[in-house]
Amino acid sequence: MHFSEMLIDVLVFLAASIAVVMVFKRVKTSAILGYLAAGVIVGPAGLALVKESDSLHILAEFGVVFLLFMIGLEFSVSRLKSLLKYVVGLGGLQVVLTAAIICAVAMAFAIGSSPAVIIGGGLALSSTAFVLQLLSERGERDTPHGKIALAILLFQDLAIVPLLILLSVLAADTQTSFLASLGIAVGEAALSLGIVYVLGRVMLRPIYRSIALTGETDLFVGATLLLIIGIGLFLSLFGVSMALGGFLAGLLLAETEFRHQIEADIKPFKGILLGLFFMTVGMAIDLKLLVDNIGLIVGIVVALLVGKTLLIALLGRMFGLEGGTALRVGMLLSQGGEFGFVLFISAGSLGVIPEEHVQLLLTCIALSMGTTPFLATLGKKVESVLCNRKLGTGGFGDDIQEGSSGHAIIVGYGRVGQTVATLMHEMGLPIVAIDRDVKRVQSLQVDDNQIFYGDANQISVLMSMGIKNARCVVITIDEPHGANKIIQAIHQIVPDMKVFVRAKDVAHVRWLEKNISVKAVPEAIEGSLQLGTIVLKDFGIEDTVAVKIVNDHRENLYLNLDDYPDS
Repeated sequence: MHFSEMLIDVLVFLAASIAVVMVFKRVKTSAILGYLAAGVIVGPAGLALVKESDSLHILAEFGVVFLLFMIGLEFSVSRLKSLLKYVVGLGGLQVVLTAAIICAVAMAFAIGSSPAVIIGGGLALSSTAFVLQLLSERGERDTPHGKIALAILLFQDLAIVPLLILLSVLAADTQTSFLASLGIAVGEAALSLGIVYVLGRVMLRPIYRSIALTGETDLFVGATLLLIIGIGLFLSLFGVSMALGGFLAGLLLAETEFRHQIEADIKPFKGILLGLFFMTVGMAIDLKLLVDNIGLIVGIVVALLVGKTLLIALLGRMFGLEGGTALRVGMLLSQGGEFGFVLFISAGSLGVIPEEHVQLLLTCIALSMGTTPFLATLGKKVESVLCNRKLGTGGFGDDIQEGSSGHAIIVGYGRVGQTVATLMHEMGLPIVAIDRDVKRVQSLQVDDNQIFYGDANQISVLMSMGIKNARCVVITIDEPHGANKIIQAIHQIVPDMKVFVRAKDVAHVRWLEKNISVKAVPEAIEGSLQLGTIVLKDFGIEDTVAVKIVNDHRENLYLNLDDYPDS
């Protein structure tokens, strides 16, 4: 019966999310707000169609785990190192100073020292899920403000470990044991992270190569789900959040040639579960409590948003950010976060914070999350005015750069694809290649070769390879039907993308020119012309003369392609 009730709740969630989010997207509003509204509507404060349950919350938390995994996939160890001073320095100062200020304010309002400390720590954390999803929706994750926000959020995710330890110490009223408990916990967390990182670097690439050789894409999905959940569960045993475990799993796979295919396979899971998470946040908004304490709640939310914005902006300036960019990051991270829910609910169950205060804090966090899309938009405008530049541009250091663009995507890395890539490399032109032959990818995967394993038929794979920012796509596979499907997938995303195709024969060229706007080169013609060049030279014709004859003939053939036989 319990399982049936959970399925009904999930069905209600899905139906409400589709209906409400469609309305919000139609009026060009963030889907996140749509999920929040859907949660309020179906939750206890609305129609009460869905009851609070541990099962739903567990599913929702996986949305955050998968989101961090996707973020990790887009990183590398070297890129993470470039952000380290912002993770530890800026992130660390933000958490400590914000917690201290909020704690002092709470104590000034006659709240006891123990609950004040936990309230300060909980409200110092921002929402990883809201911020990163919003940056993804707006294509801003690889911008300077997006990377700084991620750096701070990573430290906040680490900070939940000592905060939960502190909570258990305060609940047990054993103040002297905090430093010892913290030292043990930090040591265990560091050891567990080190074990996962070392084993992952050694084992993951061989495992995924073996799976790819089977040709079963379902095994790819299953292995990735096992990796994410397994690492998350293992690290959670040592006090590290599963979300951080998801990020580490993604970071490890980002070093492999399989990351684009993995990203495409996992993206649907992330989207569904993250939507469920946002809806559970909406359910946490207690409308009756909000009405009864409207002045107090609005005051807390406004104070939190303004205070965190100003503090983060000030710290950002100390770390070399431009004023507008620092304010933009502050506005983006000014809300409360999902780990605040975890901390305050635990504090309520342990009796550290009174239950009525817990409900008040949860409502404040949920409302502050709802302001994130509006503040992000405002921050963008503020940055453009203060920094006197176009919206969305960045630049405060060489270690954080905009995403690359203007590259060529080569689909198929056999003899033809490699030849095209070699010619482009010699001219210093950027390429990214994709191939489904895992042995070929493995043998050619060297430092200066951007070649990855994946299926270019999938729109999500093309998106992960930067199709929207690419200059052109070169399709070199020798399967006409497969090439046609890839071209159609490309034009679904970027209708005017320039596509160059290796055609099997003239019949294939004619079909492409008739049905799809692409540039095609037929192997039958080019092969015969190259063969003719060799024969002419063998008969003693000078090289320059032979090349001119063949080039003239090539030009004539392409001008009169309709008269050329199909094969």
